Amino acid sequence: MGADPFDAQKETIVLSETSTAVVSATLPAVRSHGEAITGRFYRRMFDAHPDLLDLFNRGNQATGQQKAALAAAVVAYAGHLTGDTAGTPWGQILDRIAHKHASLGITATQYPIVGRHLLAAVGDVLGDAVTPPVAAAWDEVYWLLACELIAREARLYAGAGVPEGGPVWRDWRVTGRVRETADVVSFTLAPADGGPPGDFVPGRYVSVAVDLGRGRGQQIRQYSLSGRPGADEWRITVKRVRGEGGAPPGLVSGHLHDRVDVGDTLRLSPAFGEVDATGDGGPLLLVSAGIGLTPAMAALAHLAEKDPDREVTLAHADRAASTHALRHELPALQERLPNLAVHLWYEDAAGAEPSPLKAHVTAGLVDPDRIPVTAGTAAHLCGPIAFMNLVRGSLVRRGVPAGRIAYEVFGPGMLPG
Repeated sequence: MGADPFDAQKETIVLSETSTAVVSATLPAVRSHGEAITGRFYRRMFDAHPDLLDLFNRGNQATGQQKAALAAAVVAYAGHLTGDTAGTPWGQILDRIAHKHASLGITATQYPIVGRHLLAAVGDVLGDAVTPPVAAAWDEVYWLLACELIAREARLYAGAGVPEGGPVWRDWRVTGRVRETADVVSFTLAPADGGPPGDFVPGRYVSVAVDLGRGRGQQIRQYSLSGRPGADEWRITVKRVRGEGGAPPGLVSGHLHDRVDVGDTLRLSPAFGEVDATGDGGPLLLVSAGIGLTPAMAALAHLAEKDPDREVTLAHADRAASTHALRHELPALQERLPNLAVHLWYEDAAGAEPSPLKAHVTAGLVDPDRIPVTAGTAAHLCGPIAFMNLVRGSLVRRGVPAGRIAYEVFGPGMLPG
């Protein structure tokens, strides 16, 4: 398959009339069995291609998040093609998926593998209901989705300077390591080949690929860049993921915390991500929770250099001042950004207002209706999905257009519509 078999920006994606009727009739059955189908798909594919385990988040596999996200995406796309989910922002959704795929180094040659095992899984779960016309119709759905993604990913690779079919990975040397809190460490990185790191937009992230050793293979995770765009070095700020609620501890975050130090080498992708955390001018609202502050800090550092008079509000929620990573950088940013207002919510606010940080500090959980909003505000959200959905709902109710609310999700998925 060529590098750009389907330019989704120039063509209208249409399911054939015959397939539309078949997919419409079978969509309820596929929807109701979606997670069973994707669970079977992953087992089939990994049995046949165990090397692909290195591309998938084993934590999300263990909790079922990965199969739930895949099922939702394929079913929703089928609904989009048949008119069942009118109004879904598919351009935004496909861009988000394409950026994630590019950061993992997904190639066009892997799509036939996925398609073959996904459609076989449909047959395994639905049995005799999958007649040849049904199989052909769902095969058409899959390839329309695949071609849209392949085209987008080809453009992303070209923009990042990745040669067609070439590896996305580049070796970076760890030049600094700073413990921000008990569970958060920042790493500064420089290209091991001595070349320039390249620029990025605030809100972009990189994939970090680590060899877990002892025959455990490779795992890849995405981390937002938390430093200033245009700097000689890049920075990622990593929270240790502890096993909670049945989820296993984070393999990659644990490896980075326990085994990576100054002088070591990490493999990074180029910077990807469809969101610019600085918006498009005018008042900017940055809302974050926990480690979701990382793109906001990159945005503030960028604005301090490029647009210091911008009206900016930072609203951040954390457990306590002691768990608020990169908090010590805010006073200097306030000096350089005279129109920066900081609002903090701490579950435990004891000792939360040490000078020289000028902030409005509230004890307890964030109340989204108390986050300041001015006319023309563009917002960027980053944090747990439940938190972002709560904030987004409040902003929309108070007049911020949904199209001016950008967000970044950790892990698979999107915000509910």
